[in-house]
This record gives sequence, structure tokens and C-alpha cells, in this order.
Amino acid sequence: MKRLVALPSLAAAALVVLLVALADAEDRPDRSQVAAAAFIDVAKVLLSPRCRNCHPTDDVPLQRDEGVPHAQNVSRRSEKNGLRCTACHRHENSPVPGGPPGVKGWRMPPAATPMVFVGRTPHQLCEQLKDKKATGDRDLEAIFHHLAEDELVLWGWRAGPGRKPPPVPHDVFVARVRAWIDNGAACPP
Repeated sequence: MKRLVALPSLAAAALVVLLVALADAEDRPDRSQVAAAAFIDVAKVLLSPRCRNCHPTDDVPLQRDEGVPHAQNVSRRSEKNGLRCTACHRHENSPVPGGPPGVKGWRMPPAATPMVFVGRTPHQLCEQLKDKKATGDRDLEAIFHHLAEDELVLWGWRAGPGRKPPPVPHDVFVARVRAWIDNGAACPP
């Protein structure tokens, strides 16, 4: 008899637990919402001058916070003609405000995978980062490591005198990239 009495109360308790869980779930955003929200901060960095200047719509890198075309007619073609970026962009920043920025390996993305940031919406940037054809066959984990560890990327937060860093601190940026990936890499609308 006790067993029959216990079953209805156990079922009632399970129903209460289920209803509470459902109510909690309605208050929490789903993973795709978390990912899309995280990517908004990622996009703020990618669209900042520190990133977009080397990710222009054509072969001419941009410079300064205003994003003006690089002086001296520098372009990806310059490299092919023997004028390497590292001729002026050394292993460290010039101490002169506005002087040539520098870090080991200074370069633009290759012409085959330019990863254009200029003029893109956060949605377009997000889709581009997920497209292995656009990223030179990098998957999301490789993208994460590039954004978290590559010296050229890290330079953006140590851009030298006279340059603003990206609008999101690097540790927060990396956490937002991780949250975007870990929650399914959904894109903002």
C-alpha cells in the first residue's frame, strides 16, 4: 500500500522538477543566441582600424585610424616587386608617434584568402570566418588560435604610440571568440 501512495507523490515531484526546468529554460538564451551575442564583440575588434587596415577590400593596405590608403603606393604587388612589408615594418614599433608599426612577421593576408573586413557587417564577418575557402582551410579552432596567439594579432593591443587599441581588451576578445565557437558559432542577424 505504501508503494502505491509513494508513486503518485514521486510522479508529482518529477512533474514539479520538469516544470521548474522548463521555466528556467525559457529565461535562458539558447546557445545560438549566446554565440551570436558573443560575435558582436568579436566584430567590434575585427572592424577596428587595428584589424581592418590589413584586411581591405583590395590589395592596398590601409593605415592610421582613419583607414587611408597606405602611403608610397604600397600594395600586395609591392611584395612581388621586391618591396617587402618588413622593409619598413620591423620587429617592433617605431618609438615615434605614427611611425611605422612593427612586429615579427608583419604582413597582409595572402591574396588568395584576403579575409576582407572593410565594409562587412558582423553577420558577413561571422560567415566569412566559418568559410574554410575564405580562411585558407582554417577551421574554427585554428581561427581561435590565430586570434588568441598570433603575434601579428596581439600587436593590435600593443600598437605603439599614437594608435588606439581595439575597443575590446584582448582577454575579453579571446573569451568572446571562445564563447562564439563553443556555443555553435551562430552568426548575428
